[in-house]
Amino acid sequence: MFALNLPVFEYKIRQQEGKSKIFDPLRHKFVALTPEEWVRQHFVNYLIKDRNFPAGRLSNECNIQLNGLKRRCDTVLYDEYLKPLVIIEYKAPEIQITQTVFNQIATYNMALKVKYLIVSNGLKHYCCRMDYENQKVDYLEAIPDYSAL
Repeated sequence: MFALNLPVFEYKIRQQEGKSKIFDPLRHKFVALTPEEWVRQHFVNYLIKDRNFPAGRLSNECNIQLNGLKRRCDTVLYDEYLKPLVIIEYKAPEIQITQTVFNQIATYNMALKVKYLIVSNGLKHYCCRMDYENQKVDYLEAIPDYSAL
């Protein structure tokens, strides 16, 4: 694949029916290796190994209902009460992180009402804290450690 602005880790890739698949430890199965999936697997590894996010509270491809429609969040982190705490949206490295991307994750947040939103294309990563009381968004300098959430 391609180099990302994330730590390298030992991943498992296999060929199945002429297509590359990468093992997703959260879903416990091999999934299609797309550029976005490459970013997801690296980013989830980073969250667990470098930011101390508990693997057991992370879920990939989470289904939500929004205005009667089914949507899927790329990754959701749940708190100790299994309430959604963070939504993470991934894009392929060639996709620029624009307002449209933030609008997408903000739409998902209308259903989940999390404290943090994270967006990454594997090269650039953005994190913001939702301040519902003051109706504003605070952009953070870096992805916080789990203990700071």
